[in-house]
Amino acid sequence: MIQCKRVYEDAAPDDGYRVLVDRLWPRGIKKEDLIYDEWCKTLAPSAELRKAFHGEVIDFACFCQHYRDELSHHLEDGRRLADIAQKQGVTLVYAAANTAQNHARVLADWLKNL
Repeated sequence: MIQCKRVYEDAAPDDGYRVLVDRLWPRGIKKEDLIYDEWCKTLAPSAELRKAFHGEVIDFACFCQHYRDELSHHLEDGRRLADIAQKQGVTLVYAAANTAQNHARVLADWLKNL
């Protein structure tokens, strides 16, 4: 099972393996206060893509397409997380304010289809 959770939400026992999937450390969180097992920057959107989306240069559909293209270059890391998800739950932890349209949701969908 793969789920997504904002970094500002409390960790829960059913989170399983917690992976921070942001390229930048989340604002307002001390490193020693965040409960996570791994910080996987390789599966985060590139800085250019993130800036284009947050600057509203591209819409979410375009962001998704470009992000999936970027993810296709990181199949090894993706398969590794997908394998972990087969054995235990994986929670993708992200800082984005929009809980419906964000990279963690796109990543979760991509991982489920590997």
